[in-house]
Amino acid sequence: MYQIVKRIELRPTLTLLEVDAPLIAKKAQPGQFIILRVDENGERIPLTIHDFDREKGTVTIIFQVVGATTQRLNHLRQGECLHDFVGPLGKPTETEGLKKVAVVGGGVGCAIAYPVTRKLHEEGAEVHAIIGFRSQDLVILEDEFRAASSLLRVCTDDGSYGEKGLVTEVLKALLDAGNQYDQVIAIGPMAMMKFVSKTTEPYGVKTIVSMSPIMIDGTGMCGGCRISVGGETKFACVDGPDFDGHQVDWDLAVKRNQMYQAFERHQYEETCNLLKREAE
Repeated sequence: MYQIVKRIELRPTLTLLEVDAPLIAKKAQPGQFIILRVDENGERIPLTIHDFDREKGTVTIIFQVVGATTQRLNHLRQGECLHDFVGPLGKPTETEGLKKVAVVGGGVGCAIAYPVTRKLHEEGAEVHAIIGFRSQDLVILEDEFRAASSLLRVCTDDGSYGEKGLVTEVLKALLDAGNQYDQVIAIGPMAMMKFVSKTTEPYGVKTIVSMSPIMIDGTGMCGGCRISVGGETKFACVDGPDFDGHQVDWDLAVKRNQMYQAFERHQYEETCNLLKREAE
């Protein structure tokens, strides 16, 4: 059992959990993920590692309540335990040799983009961070990004905070201004990563995206997380989660990600009703 040693509600639908997991903390690197189960009958879900503390032996995740399992996860309190917490899984984000990088984070994907930004900054790279949210009440980790980047641009879809507009618009403006990036790293919703890749392609800038398709075992055995990259089948759990965004078959990836939406929505509603009855 893995005890929750800290719980912080960052926003109404965004929660941070720090979990006692010393063996995972010992080996974790930015870009890797864990797979957890809330209880013995629970669904296995992947969540990318937000932070880790090797001395304390803890691993931190940030998640958004979007489905049945994250709804159950959000009901756990500090001191309670997760049934399973397995990792670190996947390959770490490669940062060696990069001198100037643009990191683009969208929504809860910023929780994953931040440790990558920090690692690049610690290695001496010039990092331009672009983080985007739907509105001001969803902005997270602004101070952390500011401390770990040479340039920070915050934007919101509705203009309620920072610059009004999309992260792709800010990225294009920076590219047009003559910034020559060794690499762009995009982490966030699939649609955002797709259009970041489309934005950088005419400039010939290598673009890495972090893919998080449907995943079950996290070892490449089930095949549920398969995606097409450069015409080849890859498994996000063992070959990734980082891939060349210019090579990803985005249409297929989006289609596969939407396969279980109706079922997931039904399970979410059932879980909400069950939790409500349990609370009464």
